[in-house]
Amino acid sequence: MSKFWQRLSKRERSLALLTVLILLVFVGKFAVVTPFLERRDWVKQQLESQPQLLAKNRRYLGQKEAMLAALEAARADVKAQEPKLLTGDTPSVSASDLQETVQALATREGTQVITTRVLNPEAAGSFSKIAIQMEIGGQIQQVANLIKGLETSPKLLVIDEVNVRSLFRPVGFPQPPGTPQLPAQNLRISLTVAGYARAQAAAAKGENPAAPANPESGA
Repeated sequence: MSKFWQRLSKRERSLALLTVLILLVFVGKFAVVTPFLERRDWVKQQLESQPQLLAKNRRYLGQKEAMLAALEAARADVKAQEPKLLTGDTPSVSASDLQETVQALATREGTQVITTRVLNPEAAGSFSKIAIQMEIGGQIQQVANLIKGLETSPKLLVIDEVNVRSLFRPVGFPQPPGTPQLPAQNLRISLTVAGYARAQAAAAKGENPAAPANPESGA
């Protein structure tokens, strides 16, 4: 190696040293300087974000009382709604309570419950949504009063679906022989009403929540 170096001219030695120096500069830049600069930028970003994170945490701590108050208010609201839930430890018992409630309202308003069918319960968080489908006949005002009564019931009831079919026969239209005379503006509606009950998963495992169609009639 020394003999090779001695054979080089002064100019060649200078170029070789310059080349080695340039290589050392590039290696030092990528091995030392670049990681150092990246680390410095990361530390700078962290120092800039820490005050913002601290201010954010302080805002959360300042809202702690308000959040606790809102949580207590929500719990109180849920507690206040419990008397409006359907009674019963199983979906079938809750569905029976729902049927009795709707049947009583239908009877009070003078409508006739023709058929009733219990639908499958649906999970709604810690509650179960119990629904029944009913076919009801009555006058326009009677049906309107029934729907209003369902919406203002002491129970928490929801009308999911209403299908209306008119049985109105215009004045002077010939009545088929043997057909009973229908009151004017008679309606037939298919009504899906739902209520809510406390979920009883363990009690509901062994029973079939859906019931077959059961005709019922009321005054």
